[in-house]
Amino acid sequence: MNISSTPAVQGATAAAQAPTSDNLNILVLKKALDAQAASAAALIQALPEPPALATEGSLGTQVNTFA
Repeated sequence: MNISSTPAVQGATAAAQAPTSDNLNILVLKKALDAQAASAAALIQALPEPPALATEGSLGTQVNTFA
């Protein structure tokens, strides 16, 4: 008689392997989140500096409040 094919043995085997599988899934998720964070940081660093605001002259330094 082969006891490895009984539902009780299969259920016990699956229950014993579940914590290992959960830990592996969490590890993969953490690595994926770390990679995504690194990519986002690289994209933010790649953004160009915004242009400087005008500090003198008539263009861009006055607001028309009657418009």
